[in-house]
Amino acid sequence: MKAAPARPALLRRALARPQWLVLPLGVLLAQTFGRADAGGLAVLVLAAFGALLWHTPLQAPLARARRGALLGLLFGLGWFAGGIWWLYISMAVYGGMPSLLAGAAVLLFSLYLALYPALACALAAALAPPAAAAPWPLLRGLGAAAALAGAWTLGEVLRGTVFTGFPWLAVGYSQVGGPLAGVAPLLGGYGVGFVAVLAAALLALATQLGLRDTAVAVLALVALALGSAHVGDLRWTRADGPPLRVALLQGDVAQGEKFRPEALAPTLKLYGNWLRSVHADLIVTPETALPTLPEYLPHGFLDALRAALRAHGAHALVGIPLTRGADAYTNSVIGLGGAHPYRYDKAHLVPFGEFIPYGFHWFVRLMHMPLGDFARGRLDQASFGVDGRLIAPTICYEDLFGEQLAQRFRHPQTAPDVIANLTNLAWFGDTVALPQHLQIARMRSLEFQVPSVRATNTGVTAIIDSQGRVTAQLPVFTSGVLLGRVQPMRGVTPYAWMASRLGYAPVLLLAALALALAAVAARALPTIRD
Repeated sequence: MKAAPARPALLRRALARPQWLVLPLGVLLAQTFGRADAGGLAVLVLAAFGALLWHTPLQAPLARARRGALLGLLFGLGWFAGGIWWLYISMAVYGGMPSLLAGAAVLLFSLYLALYPALACALAAALAPPAAAAPWPLLRGLGAAAALAGAWTLGEVLRGTVFTGFPWLAVGYSQVGGPLAGVAPLLGGYGVGFVAVLAAALLALATQLGLRDTAVAVLALVALALGSAHVGDLRWTRADGPPLRVALLQGDVAQGEKFRPEALAPTLKLYGNWLRSVHADLIVTPETALPTLPEYLPHGFLDALRAALRAHGAHALVGIPLTRGADAYTNSVIGLGGAHPYRYDKAHLVPFGEFIPYGFHWFVRLMHMPLGDFARGRLDQASFGVDGRLIAPTICYEDLFGEQLAQRFRHPQTAPDVIANLTNLAWFGDTVALPQHLQIARMRSLEFQVPSVRATNTGVTAIIDSQGRVTAQLPVFTSGVLLGRVQPMRGVTPYAWMASRLGYAPVLLLAALALALAAVAARALPTIRD
C-alpha cells in the first residue's frame, strides 16, 4: 500500500498541537446557534474537530482516550462559554451578584458542561484507530465515525438529564431550517444531533482515508442529507378545523422593574387593557405577565377579565405565580374565558432561578432573585381547550425537554394541536439567548409537527408553523401585540409516540447501536499497517 502524501508543513504543525485549535473551534461552534442558515457551518466545525481528535499516532486505547478527553474538555469549554455567556447578565446585572463572582460562576458552569463532551470524546477516541502513514481501512473509518456520533449523542443526553439537565446548545438545534432537521419527527432533537455529528464525522474521514474510500464516505454523507430531507417531507399530522386567530402579547416590562411594587399598577393596566380589548380566539401573555399572587391583585381584576373575554368569545392563557397549599409557590398559567377553570403549573424548573439545589442556598442569596423556590407540576397536565382544539402551555425553559413534552402526546385523543410557550428572557438582555430560544421552539414544532406560539416579555414573540418555520414575529424590546392565524394540527409523530412511552430509550438505543458497530469494527480490524 502506498504511503499517504505528506501534509503541508503548516498543517502538520497545527495538527501536532491540537489543543491550541480546539478551544477557538468550540467558540466558533457556539456562534452557529440562534443564527439562520448556520447549520452547515456547525457541521464543518465539528468535522474539523473530528479530524483533530483522530490525528494521533498513540497506539494504546487508554492513551487515546486521555487525549480525547482533554480535547473534548477544551472544545466544550469554548463551546459553552461562547454560547451561554449571557447567564452573566442574569446574575450580575439583575441578580445583584458581584461581577467577578458572576463571571467565575459562568466559567465554572461551562467547565462542568464541558465534562460531557470530554467523556464522549474519550470514548470515541478509544474506539478509533491511531493515525498512521497508511490510510485507514474504510470499515474501520466508518466505525470511527459511528463511534463519534454515538458517544457524542450519549454525552448530550446525559447533559440534558443529569441534575435535572441543561440541554441548551445541543447540536441538533443548530440544524433547524436545514435538511438534517428532517429526521426530527422520527428521532427528535437528539436524533438530529446524532445525524449532524455523523455527517461531520464522514466529512472528517477525508483526513484519514484514501481517495477512493473518501469518495465512498462523501457519497454516504450526501445520501444522509438527501434521506433526512426526504423524511422531513413526510406528514404525520393533519389540519384540525379552521385556523385559530391568535394574539400574542409582548409587554417589554424592564426586568429591573418587573417585581417592584410601584411597577405593578402600570403592568396590570397594560396587560388588562390588552386582554379586555383584543379580539382573538386565543390570547397568550408572557410568563408571570401578572407578577403577583391573585390575592394581591385589585379586587375583581380577574373576574373583569373573564367577563370581557367571554363577551368577545375569546380565551386567554395568562402567566401568573400561584400557591399550592400554605407554603408552596408555583410558576403557573391560568386559562380564562373557558367554561371551566384551567391551571398549568411549570413542571421542569430552572435550577437556582426557580428551585435551590441542596447545599446552594448561599449562592442564591447572593443573587437576590425574587420567587426563587417553586413547587413542580406534573409532566402530563391537561391541555387548554379552545373551541374544541387543545393548546399545550409550556413555561420558558421547560420547552427544551422534548421527551418530557412528549408525555402530553401519549394518548392521541388528548394530544395537543398547538404548543404555547410563555416566557420571560428579559433576564438575559438583548443577547443571542433570545434567538437561541426561538430555535429551540422551532425544534419542538418539527418534532411534533404542530405549530407553536410564543409570547415573551421582551422577545422573540413569534408564530411557528408545524414545519418549524417562523411565519410572524415582533421586533425585540418593543411593546406590542402580534396578531396572526395558526392552523391546529391533529396527530402523533413517530417521535412523539416513542418518547411518550419510552422517554430517552430510543435515542440511547441509537447511540448504543452506533458504539456497538464501532466496537465490532475495531475487533474485526484491530491493527493498521504502516
